[in-house]
Amino acid sequence: MDTKTRADNLELIESIPIQEKLEELDIAIEAAISAGKAILEIYRGSYKTVTKNDDSPLTEADLKSNEIIKKILSRTNHFILSEEDKDEKSRLSREVIWIVDPLDGTSDFIDETGEFTVMIALVKDKKPVLGVINWPTENTVFVAQKGRGAFRYSKNRWERIHVTGTSVLSECRFVGSRHHLSKNEKAFIKKLGIKEFTSIGSSLKVGKISSGEAEAYITTTNKIKEWDSAASYCLINEAGGKMTDMQGNELFYNNEIVNHQNGILATNGLIHEKIIDEFRKLD
Repeated sequence: MDTKTRADNLELIESIPIQEKLEELDIAIEAAISAGKAILEIYRGSYKTVTKNDDSPLTEADLKSNEIIKKILSRTNHFILSEEDKDEKSRLSREVIWIVDPLDGTSDFIDETGEFTVMIALVKDKKPVLGVINWPTENTVFVAQKGRGAFRYSKNRWERIHVTGTSVLSECRFVGSRHHLSKNEKAFIKKLGIKEFTSIGSSLKVGKISSGEAEAYITTTNKIKEWDSAASYCLINEAGGKMTDMQGNELFYNNEIVNHQNGILATNGLIHEKIIDEFRKLD
């Protein structure tokens, strides 16, 4: 990394308007930004892709990002649970761990949509206490710390972000997966009377809701894992929204089984119970 890049990164980190920062926050931002720059270098060149045992794609960018993030986060001595590493169950005895998705949206990376992110969360007592999401192609970073608000770095400045105050379902904007939206999910969204739906990749769905650019995201699959949601959980809660499973149950992290068994619902909070009530009627 050249001197100018280091200086730019330092300025971005030091200028974040969060009071009483956790000492891990600067390290998480540094890791997310550094990994994002490495991902972009690979994205703009040629690279190899393989298929993992669960049929999901894996690229050189996933592995390089993982390597960079682990090296930087290791300065904290906290255990690191990453999508790209073997799950060591010794983490279950730890009060504090990192949960990392080195490249969220690998399919979007391969399809060259630009809608992929780096996700890093710090979890304490099974709840995310900080979340960092880097969107490399747009030089945009989302950051949240429990009790200290949610922020977005874009166009060379930080701003505090909030969810919307929209409470009428038919007026809400939904966001969903480009690659994994099921027929049942499409039918449920239609049943809710939603007129505006946008497909978008990775954790950017929750970023949109947290920034007031959408109101809800649903997925009913049990394939979503803790690293897919941990950073987003902190972000949306600090932006004034809410994230639970589709039954309305609280989400907890650093569990033995890392899959969210009952999907994910992320909203601006005001429409949360309405969607859950309608979903329960399907049973």
